[in-house]
Amino acid sequence: MQTRARTNTPPKKQSLADLRGQIERITYANEENGYTVAKVKVWNRPDLVTVVGNLMAPMAGEILKMKGEWINHPKYGEQFKVVSYQSAVPANIYGIKKYLGSGLIRGVGTEIAERIVDTFGEKTLEVIEERIRDLMQVKGIGKKRISMIEKAWADQKEIREVMLFLQYHGVSSGYAAKIFKEYGKESIAVVQENPYQLAMDIFGIGFLTADRIAEKLGFSKDSPLRASAGVIYVLHGLSDEGHVYYPYEPLIGKAQEILDVEREVVAGAIGELAAEKEIAIEDLNEDPDHFQENLKAVYLAKYQYCERNIANRLKILLQVPKSARPVNIEKALEWVQGQLSIELAREQIGAVRGALDAKVMVITGGPGTGKTTIINAILKIYGAIDVKILLAAPTGRAAKRMTEATDHPAKTIHRLLEYSPAKAGFQKNFDHPLDCDLLVVDEASMIDTLLMHHLLQAVPATSTLILVGDVNQLPSVGAGNVLEDIIASDRIPVVLLNRIFRQAEKSRIVVNAHRINQGKMPIFNDRGEDCDFYFIQREEPEAVLGLILEMVGERIPKRFGLDPVTEIQVITPMHRGIVGAGNLNEQLQARLNPDGEELMRGQRRYRVGDKVMQIRNDYDRNVFNGDMGRVLRIDPEAQEIGVRFEGREVIYGYGDLEELTLAYAVSVHKSQGSEYRAVVIPVVTQHYVLLQRNLIYTALTRGKELAVFVGTKRALAIAVHNDKTQKRFTRLRERLAQ
Repeated sequence: MQTRARTNTPPKKQSLADLRGQIERITYANEENGYTVAKVKVWNRPDLVTVVGNLMAPMAGEILKMKGEWINHPKYGEQFKVVSYQSAVPANIYGIKKYLGSGLIRGVGTEIAERIVDTFGEKTLEVIEERIRDLMQVKGIGKKRISMIEKAWADQKEIREVMLFLQYHGVSSGYAAKIFKEYGKESIAVVQENPYQLAMDIFGIGFLTADRIAEKLGFSKDSPLRASAGVIYVLHGLSDEGHVYYPYEPLIGKAQEILDVEREVVAGAIGELAAEKEIAIEDLNEDPDHFQENLKAVYLAKYQYCERNIANRLKILLQVPKSARPVNIEKALEWVQGQLSIELAREQIGAVRGALDAKVMVITGGPGTGKTTIINAILKIYGAIDVKILLAAPTGRAAKRMTEATDHPAKTIHRLLEYSPAKAGFQKNFDHPLDCDLLVVDEASMIDTLLMHHLLQAVPATSTLILVGDVNQLPSVGAGNVLEDIIASDRIPVVLLNRIFRQAEKSRIVVNAHRINQGKMPIFNDRGEDCDFYFIQREEPEAVLGLILEMVGERIPKRFGLDPVTEIQVITPMHRGIVGAGNLNEQLQARLNPDGEELMRGQRRYRVGDKVMQIRNDYDRNVFNGDMGRVLRIDPEAQEIGVRFEGREVIYGYGDLEELTLAYAVSVHKSQGSEYRAVVIPVVTQHYVLLQRNLIYTALTRGKELAVFVGTKRALAIAVHNDKTQKRFTRLRERLAQ
């Protein structure tokens, strides 16, 4: 029986005990750090032994020869803490069944594993290794399943070698699998040559993890490769915070802090990266008489290119005549009001007139200000002159709402631009533009720099472009402040809507959203009358949590007849803390879906029926950051989960589940572009750092029929009066104004 040795060296002068046994089951495994809790069957002990420590991709059925120490945990009792170990595949029938049925091989679950071992006994692993076609003797195994098993077995052998190497250099088993998936047999060579490449290529591996690997491989602290990787890491982190560029000197300071090296090392790396065109540097000195050395903007190259292109494309759109034939605007306005059986207000008439006259226009305003009425009027008039119209929005939910409000099909921007993973990019672009005379884009405040670049590349120069959105909401999750910069440039016509229409005045949500936007406290429901906005005072975060669980689980469904999973959404400012998204999701899952068939992956628990959210763009599966779905099924044999998004099932392998998070509670940023029948929002001073006006405003305006704040009026007041949002470093406004 072959063994593989762990290279952990036991601490000197410590007496270690020996233990040998077979893994019966894995109680807990953290893919981030490899920490594992396992129940082990030991030859000379009647009860299962609890073993804890950093085990590498442990599987039920494996035999472990361990060195470690016996400890007595105050809560969990006697445990064996592993310091080093050797592992081998099992030799007896029981162990082989456990090993094969543990999820090691895709396509082999517990039932198939039993049949295989019942057929081949102790020679099972030999058969899989040397004459796998013999598995066709087993009922339920055909050529297709044999191909799956053969590939999985070969991959497992290779991945074990990679895992051994990577575990030794400080990489967790979960990430080792991803590295192998990305680089295959070249994994070890890639890591040895440039471990920092992992931070660029592997989702979830950052610079700090790559840096630990590099240190073990012997890379020096002031290595140029390390410095360049550190600068790129810092710039990527800053883009995640919304910055399109960052000033030169503060960037050097942040990189020095991460790298712990001299300034000259970082400056040299920036110069080298600029020479290689991975980054771009712009001089910000506009006044030669007041020159400041190093007043520069440093961009990741793609961001500079995209920002420049946005400005250039908008200028071209403004200059080139319309393809749509001109209309008599006054007659069109009179006609459309008759067609829609409405009388447009002065601001709305101005917006429609602008849309018929301008090539590019922005319509911005809060809830209840008539944006949808304006869009419908514009579409009616353009439709009457037989032009080609397209509608789009950044998210699937926003596109669906747009379709419902206009009776005109709307698509997500990604689908409009026909993104193809196989062809590695958007198929609609400068060379293959959209076929339209009018493009209306809703929720434009959510569009970041990269997406706006791709969208404008595909808009024909003769088209009319209308951007609709609420500039007072949170800016895009991605880098940039595109809508606000366009408005601030004074180059694009803007219609600002701030009048609440009569029917909207009945909604306390609408009224209070505008009050918050003006820096005023909302009107509270102190007299107990029925309305769509409630504030419930609770001081302690624990009490806030308890009330939220009660409101979502019982009170709102009972009083308003709403489904607690599909129609009520908890929206919270933070991820951490008692009323952060992480803990709220665990508690709401336990309350709303306690008994579904479940799967544990690291510290995450997924159950059939769970509400989940996609948290990154996945072009292969055609699901995008912020899309919400429901878990349909969990298939341990195939090692996959099926999730329903907008009526279609999307399949995730177990290794891809970090793309999914529970969505009973979501952050305010993740709620953008969506509307829910009811929202419940915790507001506590624990969230002090994120208590900002635009954040509270955005959360409130997600509620369509009901909004409930739970917390303290002091925390709400802090948010309402805090209009100091973080500055995003962008130059789109300046480029447009030039």
